[in-house]
Amino acid sequence: MWSNDSSLGPCFRPMNITLEERRLIASPWFAASFCLVGLASNLLALRVLAGARQGSSQGRSSFLTFLCGLVLTDFMGLLITGAIVVSQHAILFDWHAVDPSCRLCRFMGVVMVFFGLCPLLLGAAMASERYLGITRPFSRPAAASQRRAWTIVGLVWATALALGLLPLLGLGRYTVQYPGSWCFLTLGPAPGDVAFGLLFVLLGSFSVGLSFLLNTISVATLCHVYHGQEAAQQRPRDCEVEMMAQLLGIMVVASVCWMPLLVFIAQTVLRSPPAMSPTGQLSRATEKQLLIYLRVATWNQILDPWVYILFRRAVIRRLHPGLSTRSRSLSLQPQLARRPTMA
Repeated sequence: MWSNDSSLGPCFRPMNITLEERRLIASPWFAASFCLVGLASNLLALRVLAGARQGSSQGRSSFLTFLCGLVLTDFMGLLITGAIVVSQHAILFDWHAVDPSCRLCRFMGVVMVFFGLCPLLLGAAMASERYLGITRPFSRPAAASQRRAWTIVGLVWATALALGLLPLLGLGRYTVQYPGSWCFLTLGPAPGDVAFGLLFVLLGSFSVGLSFLLNTISVATLCHVYHGQEAAQQRPRDCEVEMMAQLLGIMVVASVCWMPLLVFIAQTVLRSPPAMSPTGQLSRATEKQLLIYLRVATWNQILDPWVYILFRRAVIRRLHPGLSTRSRSLSLQPQLARRPTMA
């Protein structure tokens, strides 16, 4: 409850914005088009994934399972958040009148945190899977790899959901954000708000950093094998190159889309003097920056499926025909050293 107005619910902050300003900022046609393009992109990726899973190897099947989990997450995120935002933009309802108990706002806050963290955590899980597949080929059991991958996807979903539920348990708050069409964590100076904001930032940044580290090692290993003395017998298979290209694309998209928002949240909650006044009000410049960074982050859900669609072997071979003539009999597993025999 904010100190300036006892009539406001726990998820409402003072927001000086007119109905005309909201009309100018919140375009229902743009929001609807954005969601439809994202939903169609993810459906197309799911269709391509369904065909690619048939006859795939154990390692590739595990990787495709992670990709399927990522695309499903992006699809559901766009579907749920899009339904709320497009509805609000279309009728410009007064959130305080429609949701005085803040249940819808809390639900949307949980959804925003959950579907925001899942792509970053899944990217780190995929990077770990490829790192083990390339550098430790004998460390993973061959059996039940697909079941294990789905288990990891489930753990990622559970972790993101657990973090998203923390404000409902008292750590941090979800509040309506400018221009009054969405809810997210509060960028306030209260200890709970700061702790939850930093927890969100640290988990997201750690996922991006871990992905960068493991992908760098994996690419370096592939390059070493490719240019090694036994390159003629140990050249990377096309599927290894394809998976790393897709994984690098997913990492770059996640970093470009999410890191500006994560850095902005950390800077805002740690700012001294606080960015938020005791009445719960942010400066208009801060509110607009948050909205811009959030919109950039949502592009991640649209671009992820296109990374998979465009970075497939069929597309790569068209751009680089030489790949189709290379040997595909490579095994990245280390060969046993041959001992010299006595004459």
